[in-house]
Order: sequence, then C-alpha cells, then structure tokens
Amino acid sequence: MSYTVMNRIDVAAEGADAFEKRFAASMTATLPGVPGLVKSALLRPQAEGRPYVAVMEFTGEDAFRTWMSSESFKAAHGHSAEQQDAGAAHVEAFHTVAEVTA
Repeated sequence: MSYTVMNRIDVAAEGADAFEKRFAASMTATLPGVPGLVKSALLRPQAEGRPYVAVMEFTGEDAFRTWMSSESFKAAHGHSAEQQDAGAAHVEAFHTVAEVTA
C-alpha cells in the first residue's frame, strides 16, 4: 500500500515564478535516489489565490518517515529563500485505498 503526502503551499502571485524555479531545482537536487520514493510533483493552481500542491508518493509510511530524518530532507527544507515567496504550508498524508494505472 503506497503512502502519499500532499503539501499545500500558499504563494503570492508576484513570487510564483521564482518559487517554481527554486522548488523544481530543489526537487531535482535532493530527491533522486531517495529510498522508497515512487514519484514527486509540484502542481500549479489553475485558479488565482489557490495554493500550489507538492505531492510525494512513497512505497509506504516507513519510507516517508525515513526520508523525513534523512540528509535529503534537511537539504530540501533548508532553503530560506523559498520561504520568502511561500506562505503557510498545510501537509496532509494518505494511505492508498485503490489505484488504477493506464
């Protein structure tokens, strides 16, 4: 059963481009090779004033918890510049109940 974590991040419109570039660069630099990470994506809102959503899917909750105590996690979350454009973050976690792939 996979484990998905969604982080909803409020970003001011004037800082959106810089936020996207920094977040994508951080993902590229810190996530390859993370044990148990299936995929990660940053989703841009289609409606003004809505949050970005960062989605990470892990093989299980244990893999996610291991990543949270890793050097990769520390490196990904140690960028104070990202916080300049980003406001509040709201994290949600889910166990997969059903899934269909193409």
